Amino acid sequence: MQKITTHLWFDKEAKEAASFYTSIFENSQIKSSTTLHDTPSGDVDMLTIELCGEEFAFISAGPLFKFTPAISFFIFCQSPEEVESLWQKFLPGGKVLMELGKYPFSEKYGWIQDKYGLSWQIIFMDKQAVEQKIMPSLLFVGKVAGKAEEAIHFYTSVFKNSSIGDMMRYGKNQEPDREGTLTYARFTLENQQFAAMDSAQKHEFTFTEATSFIVHCEDQAELDYYWEKLSADPTAEQCGWLKDKYGVSWQIVPNIMNEMMNGQNPEKMKRVTQAFLQMKKFDIAKLKAAYDGVG
Repeated sequence: MQKITTHLWFDKEAKEAASFYTSIFENSQIKSSTTLHDTPSGDVDMLTIELCGEEFAFISAGPLFKFTPAISFFIFCQSPEEVESLWQKFLPGGKVLMELGKYPFSEKYGWIQDKYGLSWQIIFMDKQAVEQKIMPSLLFVGKVAGKAEEAIHFYTSVFKNSSIGDMMRYGKNQEPDREGTLTYARFTLENQQFAAMDSAQKHEFTFTEATSFIVHCEDQAELDYYWEKLSADPTAEQCGWLKDKYGVSWQIVPNIMNEMMNGQNPEKMKRVTQAFLQMKKFDIAKLKAAYDGVG
């Protein structure tokens, strides 16, 4: 299991989107699918999928949150033809954010928002090695524009097995972006790669709960650690969710939840669901008691 899993919130299209994405990418599969009943959003579909070796979690839980380009996903391609092929698959019903073409940083690149609203940056890597085919990218805009480097140092201080890669910066006369802030940087958390960028341009979006990151924890002590380190907005704490000081959403979840919520025992799953709906930070002992029907 990955330590950090990208979680995507859909209105009611999680199953459809899972089928769509796994049909596009090679070495992809739907690993699990289950449904929660009697939640505030009604019946909720939950899926775990794998795209090019990277795990994602999908949920259909109503129209509460919308994807924005503040979190997008790089797709690193080995040929211009691969870029073109993926572009054409994402294009129907989508919205072009940066036209497909030649740029100073790549012979073939384009940024597109697909029919579900999810953003993809599709880029030809030429002779550069590709270690991770799909990589989340955080765009720091609005009130947090210019804080990408600070955030990278913060995240790499919180997570183990972390490192900071090359940082590319804005130069003089690139207003409204401040000289020295990041045009692009790559960093690693728990051996998983991420990117971050600043943009002081006027944007009508920011981070939302539609895209969050699940941190899988072995025990209560580890869960408490990440909660204390990351949570910065008490009003956003609910059902294991939190927001950090930059507005990025995280879910701090015990590994035992995989067993509890696998759909094999609907009655136990229902009890656990009702228990965690009352929680902010997860209490593993109380979740186990609910699962076992104790108390």
